[in-house]
Amino acid sequence: MKVLLISIASLLCATIAHAQVIYPGRSIQTIMPLQAGSGVDILMRPIVQKMGENLGQAITIENIPGGAGLIGATKVAQSAPDGYTLGAFNDSILTMLPNLYKKVDYDPVTSFAPISEVAAITFVMVANPNFPGNTAADLVRIARENPGKIDYASGGNGSPQHIGMEIFRQYTGAPLVHIPYRGAAAAVTDVIGGQVPVMISALSVALPHIRAGKLKVLGVTSKTRSPLLPNVPTVNESIKGYDFSTWGALLAPKGTPPAMIDKLNESLAAALKDPKLREQLIQQGFEFVPLGQDHLKMMIAQGLTRMKKVIKDGGIQPD
Repeated sequence: MKVLLISIASLLCATIAHAQVIYPGRSIQTIMPLQAGSGVDILMRPIVQKMGENLGQAITIENIPGGAGLIGATKVAQSAPDGYTLGAFNDSILTMLPNLYKKVDYDPVTSFAPISEVAAITFVMVANPNFPGNTAADLVRIARENPGKIDYASGGNGSPQHIGMEIFRQYTGAPLVHIPYRGAAAAVTDVIGGQVPVMISALSVALPHIRAGKLKVLGVTSKTRSPLLPNVPTVNESIKGYDFSTWGALLAPKGTPPAMIDKLNESLAAALKDPKLREQLIQQGFEFVPLGQDHLKMMIAQGLTRMKKVIKDGGIQPD
């Protein structure tokens, strides 16, 4: 019996080791807690496709929107840590929502095994073409001349569009009024239609409308001008000190074996070296960032601290 048990244990160890060597042995599901067509969705799809090609197995994306991202993020946190379920998150899910909601069924630090930040998402402040201002400074002036009468749209309370504009409101003191929508796409549609005059949006979402003349840009919200809009100033050029961008990241459930995390990181790094993919991402308004677990952990920690203050100072409440 003792010999039999030893044999069985040895067989199990060999099987586990073999499974780790051949990972992935089947397709990998990536849960996207936000709507299709969102900035992070546009970012992640070509990247995970290239990662899948590198790994020899398909990596699929399943959109599970709802609860501003809480439903999909919780599903990732509660999934088996076997390397076959990943989460494609934006920083809202990891740094904004945990500061916004009293009860969140995951911990942004302890519920996940970080894989890597993937890219920074450039945002732009856009307006309906009929809006009388042309810069961020114009928006502040017009809002002060019409206190409580200038609205801005967002994808919902606590969304990146809301947080970015709330930082702007706190920084400038402009008396802007928040109009939350259920998703960024609906907000963009109403700014185009003139129901709401302004918002900030991921450049990847707004760019086709900018090029079509359906939106005008008041400024790029990150520190430097976008190569896609070289003649458009940053918000910082007219409102000194303002800076806002978000980022997308890949994570796995806590307890996912380090060897699998390393393999996914290697695949990501290889994907982002592909010239065709790099050019595609640049043309969609994404910026490259340091890769790896350590950098992502630092970004989560810094974001949690910053967003806690913004949300508290703004008195932001969930929908």
